[in-house]
Amino acid sequence: MFDNIDYLQLGNEKQIHAFEAISNLGIMQNLSEYKPTLCGTFPLGIDIVGSDLDIIMEVNDFLPYEKMVETLYGDKENFNIKRLVIREVLVVKANFIFGGFEFELFAQPQTIKEQYAYLHMIIENSLLKQIPNMRAEVIKLKIQGIKTEPAFCKVLGLEGDPYESLLNYGRRMRII
Repeated sequence: MFDNIDYLQLGNEKQIHAFEAISNLGIMQNLSEYKPTLCGTFPLGIDIVGSDLDIIMEVNDFLPYEKMVETLYGDKENFNIKRLVIREVLVVKANFIFGGFEFELFAQPQTIKEQYAYLHMIIENSLLKQIPNMRAEVIKLKIQGIKTEPAFCKVLGLEGDPYESLLNYGRRMRII
């Protein structure tokens, strides 16, 4: 379902606008060699004011990727690109504003379907389908300033690092 963004066209008003912004930017085509995949709150319809469009990619050679991203999007409002180490893995994160949305491009040398953002989205999608009131509870917590994974963990009563706890829960429940 999440392999392309066409499903956004059938979503709510914000999802349709997100589809238009992503399409107008041309990011899925421009960076197709890196398998760009939209993850996070917009695909799940749990975005709130200020939610960004998280696009993850599989990148093994950062230098040409960084040059390409700077060439394509360096002129966008609030453009910023940096290297970080997250969970002992070097990543490149680029942020900018376009079409009324903040974009976050997140690149790491790992396949899309093994990246935390993708796995969390699959787990969260499954939970939203199984537990009727969860969407409203998660959105309420997000409006209060709690990030997505911690919000899901709070609703589920999961303790510890929310990013690891959610993955472990997904494995235990055989969602992933």
